[in-house]
Amino acid sequence: MAQPRLRVIPLGGLGEIGKNMMVLECQEDIIVIDAGLMFPEEDMLGVDLVIPDISYLMERRDRIKGMLVTHGHEDHIGALPYVLPQLDVPIYCTQLTQGLISVKLKERKSLAKASLNVLPPGGRVTLGCFQIEFFPVCHSIPDAVGLIINTPVGTIVHSGDFKLDFTPVSGNPTDLSRLAEVGREGVLLLLSDSTYAELPGYTPSERVVGEALDHIMAEAPGRVIITTFSSLISRIQQVIDSATKYERRVFVVGRNMTTIVRMAVELGYLRAPDGLLGRLDELKDMPHDKIVFVTTGSQGEPTSALVRIANRDHHQLHIVPGDTVAISATPVPGNEALVAKTMDNLLRQGANVVYNSMAPVHVHGHASQEELKLMLNLVRPKYFVPIHGEYRHLSLHAKLAESIGIPRESIFLMDDGDVLEIGPQMAKVTGKITSSNVYVDGLSIGDIGTVVLRDRKMLSRDGMVVVIIAINRQTGKLVGRPDIVSRGFVDTREAKEMLDESRDLVARVLDRGGDHPAQWSFVNVKVRDTLNKFYYEQTKRRPMILPFMVKV
Repeated sequence: MAQPRLRVIPLGGLGEIGKNMMVLECQEDIIVIDAGLMFPEEDMLGVDLVIPDISYLMERRDRIKGMLVTHGHEDHIGALPYVLPQLDVPIYCTQLTQGLISVKLKERKSLAKASLNVLPPGGRVTLGCFQIEFFPVCHSIPDAVGLIINTPVGTIVHSGDFKLDFTPVSGNPTDLSRLAEVGREGVLLLLSDSTYAELPGYTPSERVVGEALDHIMAEAPGRVIITTFSSLISRIQQVIDSATKYERRVFVVGRNMTTIVRMAVELGYLRAPDGLLGRLDELKDMPHDKIVFVTTGSQGEPTSALVRIANRDHHQLHIVPGDTVAISATPVPGNEALVAKTMDNLLRQGANVVYNSMAPVHVHGHASQEELKLMLNLVRPKYFVPIHGEYRHLSLHAKLAESIGIPRESIFLMDDGDVLEIGPQMAKVTGKITSSNVYVDGLSIGDIGTVVLRDRKMLSRDGMVVVIIAINRQTGKLVGRPDIVSRGFVDTREAKEMLDESRDLVARVLDRGGDHPAQWSFVNVKVRDTLNKFYYEQTKRRPMILPFMVKV
């Protein structure tokens, strides 16, 4: 009888920050861990979100036993509204994560068919040949878990996003004793978070942020505005605790954050004294030194509450000189310029802006190098795959594993789509599957491809030229000179001579002998080739050229 094999296939989260999705396959059973989104990079023009390519799962959906979600951050649940209608599989997660997924699905109006099953930290579930145990980890959100997965081949530990904070604001510390116990029993494979593998030492405790917020509220002469991620429940709890201490009322601004705070209060993950949380219509005549706002907008998102306030575009809130704004988050790579612009606009209006390089108003939720080494030492896996990070993070994490004695040949640096096969006595990357990005643009999912992005780049860089060609319906001959309209290419008044010359050029190219009208496909290609060459010689730019024929 053939020995069972385990296949480990990342569909997202390796070589990038976000879009986390991991597939485990053994015998005829498949389980999926997380389904996250990624924010678009600068060159992904017009793209709202990026999600994993699930074509591999679509072809095998009858074999998928379930999806396990480690916690409720966007880079782990954000793709669910888009992939669930296609896969229709049961989801297993903790209670707060279930609440956040429900909010997300309602927001996208895709609650249909969602089977959400709640497991507490420490809970167990059997899916096909996989026996899964949730173990608590400390992260920047309560109810985060890692996974201990027993398979016919051996035990797998998936760390989830974690850090080792022994004084967490809410939730449990990472369960090191359970990890040590599993490590003693023998672990075949460890999949471990690499997001902050570059940082030496230990990640500071969330308590540091509480002290900084405390100081801000004690010192601020007027209103305090704190912006953070809407799902950062523990940070919102710290704001509530400090506001209680300094007798300030808390007002939540932003639709998404309001929905999440309401859900977290109902489920008992946020605790606030009666009357502390207020509505914006209660603000009138309140002393400024008794007010705290909690808002979205820590990433400079154009539609968020803080950015609308900074742009003087919010219908209820405006900056008053003396306001203190604390940016309690680190910009996601690529969002730095948006955040800086928001801060500048707030400062121009007389606000005092506090951010991480001035005071510890944010600590990240991921393990630094010493914590990663402790995880490796406790689990002592036979094989190791660093996950969740750009390639440099994965590479550094691999070096940390080598430094604690894991042999280089037992460490696998993988990319999205790589297939790692593991048997009881072997492990090797045996192939690659398709795992490209899927772009979400407005209501369209996956319709935006590389050709569309290339066209958008060309339009954004060099503009466009529309060539209107009038053709006689009977003879097929050119009627008059073509008309040329340009947008985003050159100043039409200043470049009038060049555009006139290009009109003559098109007329000469099309005014050919013969009685038979030329085919439109020929005319189209000829006009584009001629103008491309001419405009490049004149301007060293390549606008998008769109010939348009009118029969008269």
